Amino acid sequence: MAKRDYYEVLGVSKNATDADIKKAYRKLAIQYHPDKNPDNPEAETKFKEAAEAYEVLSNKEKRQRYDQFGHAGMSGAAGGGRGGFGGGMSMDDIFEQFGDIFGGAFGGGGGFGGFGGRGGGGRRVFKGSNLRVRVKLTLEEIANGATKKLRIKRLVPAEGLSFSTCNTCGGRGQVNRVTNTILGQMQTASTCPTCGGLGKTLDKKPAGADEHGMIRKDDVVEVKIPAGVAEGMQLKVSGKGNAGPLDGVNGDLLVQIEEVPHDELQRDGQNLHYELYISIPDAVLGTKVDIPTLNGKARIKLDAGTQSGKILRLRNKGLPSVESYGTGDILVHVNVWTPKHMDSKYKKMFEEMQENEAFQPKPDRSEKSFFDKVKEMFS
Repeated sequence: MAKRDYYEVLGVSKNATDADIKKAYRKLAIQYHPDKNPDNPEAETKFKEAAEAYEVLSNKEKRQRYDQFGHAGMSGAAGGGRGGFGGGMSMDDIFEQFGDIFGGAFGGGGGFGGFGGRGGGGRRVFKGSNLRVRVKLTLEEIANGATKKLRIKRLVPAEGLSFSTCNTCGGRGQVNRVTNTILGQMQTASTCPTCGGLGKTLDKKPAGADEHGMIRKDDVVEVKIPAGVAEGMQLKVSGKGNAGPLDGVNGDLLVQIEEVPHDELQRDGQNLHYELYISIPDAVLGTKVDIPTLNGKARIKLDAGTQSGKILRLRNKGLPSVESYGTGDILVHVNVWTPKHMDSKYKKMFEEMQENEAFQPKPDRSEKSFFDKVKEMFS
């Protein structure tokens, strides 16, 4: 069966904002959530379909590719890390990636992300919600990798907390019901009304704890950031988010990268660009200049007769690839500085140069145009 259009699945227009897309997905996810639709294959299919659509449309690059190529552009993109959405991605995978979007809709109040799966005998297991932090990195830190100690506030079980097995379901999280039908007795299982499927009930709640026995506590998490990351990238530190109550599963810490602009170098992927300004005498006679790099300075020689617009390449002085595919370059753009003000002595000197044959522009075939320089730079 052909896949439905992702915008149609979520019921939003193609110019929907990120907030519109998130709101639409959350509405569908709550409507078709497996805890509201037990043993309903159709609801499970729609739940996975909505998750697949959200996974693509909530990602700027994937959404752009989908808008251009449709489903054909999603090969290996949607749910690529877990065998693909819909066909191979389990409920646990969806909760792990998007669990924090449900907020408190399924008993996850106080910052919990919802149910993270089921334990033995069908007992539900709470999954703590994810935490998100931003980390600012300089280009030097991006080039070499960095280790950051982050101070966060996490929900954790309060000291002195205790809970006991639910008396209604005996810890199974489900209760059985026998119904008489014309074909005989039929036994069905449903979520325990006492514990809500957790199999446990809170026995003792310490002072200051919330209804789940959780409190917020300061914590320091050490995060190792690989070299080559970029603005907007998100790293996951598993198990360092909010704790799940009643012996639940911890959420994750999501670390979003933010670049600090460099004073002299401008990033373009793995390459760095530097605007070099030289005087007219230096362009005519040649000179040596120091170029800033991420690990000090690099001295380069400019030949006599250097033209404005020339691009010099310092190989392997740029940024490494986060996938270890090599290192970029520093591209030095040469600009010959033309004086805006000068005294009469130098003005007269330049007037004499106007008549000199050597100062008349005479480009030959070896002089590359700006277009040729751009093509060479990206080849």
